[in-house]
Amino acid sequence: MATTQAQTCPECEGTVRAGECETVCTSCGLVVDEHAIDPGPEWRSFEDDDTNPERTGAPLTRSRHDRGLSTEIGHATRLKGRKRRRIARLRRQHKRTQIRSKAERNRVYAFTEIRRLVSRLDLPEHVREQSCVLFESAQSEGLLQGRSIEGFAAAAVYATARTAAVARTIPEITDAAKGTRDELDVAYDALNRELGLPTGPIDPREYLARFASKLDLSQEIEQRARTLAADARERGIDTGRNPGGVAAACLYTAAERESYPLTQQAAADVADVAPVTIRSTYYEFEKE
Repeated sequence: MATTQAQTCPECEGTVRAGECETVCTSCGLVVDEHAIDPGPEWRSFEDDDTNPERTGAPLTRSRHDRGLSTEIGHATRLKGRKRRRIARLRRQHKRTQIRSKAERNRVYAFTEIRRLVSRLDLPEHVREQSCVLFESAQSEGLLQGRSIEGFAAAAVYATARTAAVARTIPEITDAAKGTRDELDVAYDALNRELGLPTGPIDPREYLARFASKLDLSQEIEQRARTLAADARERGIDTGRNPGGVAAACLYTAAERESYPLTQQAAADVADVAPVTIRSTYYEFEKE
């Protein structure tokens, strides 16, 4: 409710009444104060009851081929006979007209796969949105011709995760994706070559928290592993090496120095590398 400093009308000294948008004198009708702008949302219902007054709708999203602006014909349980069959035909035709071309159909399929991948890999919402934008850019440039849609969906998620500094390994993505590793590699090469992705070398420290959680390591071991990873970056030990393998080797080295029973095989399994990768990096740390 709006409020006013004056309790009486300044013209006729009558009683004023405060409403939602303005304060009006009940005697002469003078508008004493007004608030033309209502900053709040509109909660007005056009139904027979007041059970759901919300009519603002869902927010726009790039993870839908139509930005989330599509409409649907609902299922009314009170319709019977000929009218119910007519609405069913209208609903079927409406769904058919939502996709107008083969390119749009491919985009719907790819966006569905990207949303599934992001949910399966527990990635943030902004990665999902940017992955869909990247796929749409690849489709606009004609990169999909002769290549797998599933591979491009997985490559878009991997490239966006790398750009956003959200560490996910290629085996983790291929295990959850419908496309194969070869399809992902081909699609990622095309994206990187034609679109110039701003992806640099991955810092092994981005993997440490997740790997330490999977190996059930203490906070002290993780902190020591971060120090080792920073030292590896300064000394160039991680140059040309698998960043996930370097992170696992840092955790193994830190566990060894803390006398924690962690095997090279367990550290290698969490990073999906061979134990020899852990050993070679471990020997580099022992040279200092």
